[in-house]
Amino acid sequence: MKYMTSLEIRNMWLNFFKDKNHTILESASLIPHDDKTLLWINAGVAPLKKYFDGREKPVDKRLANVQKCLRTNDIENVGYTSRHHTFFEMLGNFSIGDYFRDEAIEYGFEILTSEKYFNFPLEKLIFTYYPTDIETRDKWISLGVDPKKVISSEHNYWEIGAGPSGPNTEIFFDRGEKFDKRGLELVSEDIENNRYVEIWNIVFSQYNADPKLKRSEYKELPNKNIDTGAGLERFASIIQNAETNFETDLFLPIINKIEELSNVKYSGQTEFKIIADHIKTLVFTIADGAILSNEGRGYVLRRLLRRALKHGRKLGFNKPFLHELVDVVILIMQDFYKDIGKNQVIIKRIILKEEKQFLNTIADGEKHLIEIINKNENIISGSDAFKLYDTYGFPIELTEEYASEHNIKVDLLGFEEELNIQKLRSKNARENVSSMQSQDEKLINFKEKSTFIGYENYTANTKVIAVFDNGVVLEETPFYANSGGQVSDKGTINGIVVNDVVKLPNKQHLHLLEHNLEVGDDVVATINQEYRNEIRKNHSATHLLHQALKDILGNHVNQQGSNVSNRTLRFDFNHFEHISNNELIEIEEIVNNKINENIPVIIKSMPLDDAIKLGAQALFGEKYEDIVRVVDMGYSIELCGGTHVTNTNEIKQFSITKIESIGSGIFRVEASTDKFIESGIKAEIDYVIREINQLNEKGLSLDQNFKMFETPKITGSFKDIIKAKSDLEEYRTSIFSLEKTLEELKTQNILKNADTYLPKNPQTKEIIKTKDINIPTLKQLVDVLYDKIKAETLLVVNITDDKATYIAKTDGKTNASDLIKTLAKLSNGSGGGKPNLAQGGTKDFNSLENALKIIKEKL
Repeated sequence: MKYMTSLEIRNMWLNFFKDKNHTILESASLIPHDDKTLLWINAGVAPLKKYFDGREKPVDKRLANVQKCLRTNDIENVGYTSRHHTFFEMLGNFSIGDYFRDEAIEYGFEILTSEKYFNFPLEKLIFTYYPTDIETRDKWISLGVDPKKVISSEHNYWEIGAGPSGPNTEIFFDRGEKFDKRGLELVSEDIENNRYVEIWNIVFSQYNADPKLKRSEYKELPNKNIDTGAGLERFASIIQNAETNFETDLFLPIINKIEELSNVKYSGQTEFKIIADHIKTLVFTIADGAILSNEGRGYVLRRLLRRALKHGRKLGFNKPFLHELVDVVILIMQDFYKDIGKNQVIIKRIILKEEKQFLNTIADGEKHLIEIINKNENIISGSDAFKLYDTYGFPIELTEEYASEHNIKVDLLGFEEELNIQKLRSKNARENVSSMQSQDEKLINFKEKSTFIGYENYTANTKVIAVFDNGVVLEETPFYANSGGQVSDKGTINGIVVNDVVKLPNKQHLHLLEHNLEVGDDVVATINQEYRNEIRKNHSATHLLHQALKDILGNHVNQQGSNVSNRTLRFDFNHFEHISNNELIEIEEIVNNKINENIPVIIKSMPLDDAIKLGAQALFGEKYEDIVRVVDMGYSIELCGGTHVTNTNEIKQFSITKIESIGSGIFRVEASTDKFIESGIKAEIDYVIREINQLNEKGLSLDQNFKMFETPKITGSFKDIIKAKSDLEEYRTSIFSLEKTLEELKTQNILKNADTYLPKNPQTKEIIKTKDINIPTLKQLVDVLYDKIKAETLLVVNITDDKATYIAKTDGKTNASDLIKTLAKLSNGSGGGKPNLAQGGTKDFNSLENALKIIKEKL
């Protein structure tokens, strides 16, 4: 058995099965396509289920692959065992109604033991089989396997509820007594151990499982299939003679980088393993388009990132470091996964942003958690666990991990109760709107056919086929119904204005209007063509915008919501960081360039798979029929049922009017086209125009020679909004500078003419009154006057419209602070200070005059 790299292992697997007439499949994305039963692709067979259950015909009956997989049910074991991972690669070969048991076993024996291939010593291999599957047992023995090493096990049967099932055979590699002194009983009794490593599982799918029957009564399937899975990481650890999977070339370069960054030497520490595993998962999932969030897949990834950071702190990392591991992950994987580095920069930025976000709160969260633990209670309450989750961003699993390290438990039921209360609050906070389906049973049960003809026709001579309290259904209709983010058409039925059009549960269009129509009435349905054309422009512009966002921000951008009306379009999308004005301008320019390129818009229907192969964008989570409508603008290809222009030049012009963040990693862009651009931009800069007018008035009041600021000009671009806001900031600064300059001149003038504030014969103890002087200038004036009269005690009182301010300065013989406090008490004011300088004030002018008389007498 010679040393091989992980790349050589993958290639040997694929080349072997290619020589055995298998078609080689590329790994599918970790994010399942059209399979709501899975959060992630978790096995080599997962993307092929549609072939095994007969929904689709495979490209070949013999298939082989190396499939990226992700499992998160054993996260707490990752790092603590030698073989658990979140991300892993599964080597597989599959037969769909072609070869079966004998050939599958022969292939397995050949690739494992032949000198030409992996060349595992036969004496090191152990094989298991299902007790009644004597054919499998005998086949292994016929190939030369020692009968003692062909072991019966009740666990060797694969089934998940009703459907295809069958016995399986597992192959183990014996790593020797240094890993465990015990022998084959570890396999026969299914005891967890590190000596016997399961490297391959071959499933003989030959029976139709039925929960009502015993296994012995299951009927045979008409087409028997083979499904196999072998772990690349386990193959690598054996072939590379590594202590665990983590000391192979699949992980060791990452661990070496962690050593370099942390200045801590690796000697099998759990922290290194957890970080190496989790960063690999993060890189591959983000590369496949997953985003980090607080739900679903995103929550899993956020949990992994935060778990890795938590263990990084044990290695001395107190600042972001995971993003620095991205390059090495890509370096060791890109020879096989060619596209993994395509979004390398974006992956690093996403991870860095998440690291910073969590590290800002983790220290406070840990402090709070330690306080809870130090209460010496044996359980963390549900409310405390929820506070850690809600306030500090601690996934509940991370709290459990901390608790386990201190031998205490977490009240998970209490946590769930708190979480449900929060969900209820959120639900009650939203407007209680029910769908049409849940409102009226008549609508649900109405199944008569109604045809939408509005793609080609703006008018229809048709019949009323159903009447409801609030509207009618027509045999044929040109009215587009609210769907896919596009608003419904406007128009009339027999001259009666249609207020709205909605889709019924069975896809007929319900026209909402006030009417006295009856079933069977002949009617003329006409839509407002101008209104429809405005919507078409905005919808087609939305498609161009979507692609432009991908081009500038990255291919990770996907639609999260959309609203297309006649005046505006609104598009929600995922992105992980602030979007600059320059990026928005570039996006806007791309859309306008595509408009000016006069691209024909080709719309056709085709099978969903053909559309995907063509490159059409399908929206994640959207349900599509087998035959889909494809809107092809050359630059943008999307699946869409909306109404569109026939050529991009019909849009005429496009302008972004607004961008905002509406949630964690979700942005909303608003835009307009053609004649609605000016009003869209004006609505965004109205407040700018109002404030500029106010600044002009203020400028003139300050200086009669003031040069008026220009009001914004609208040219039809997002640049107008940027310039208007930039100009406003500049104008505000100009007015502030003008005010400051005038104040400085006023101060200079006051100080220059300080003598005018003095009485004819000033005394060394003097009270002086001034008017409308600001506080900084008043303080300077007090100093000047004090020096001029060589005062022992000087009290200056400044009067403005709403307040009197008094400042006392003395040589120390009279306590200035006591003086001001006395004056403040007499005038219903406040004040104080130092023995030689103090300040106070009052709003009670009536009391002030009498108070000053008393102070004067005391002086």
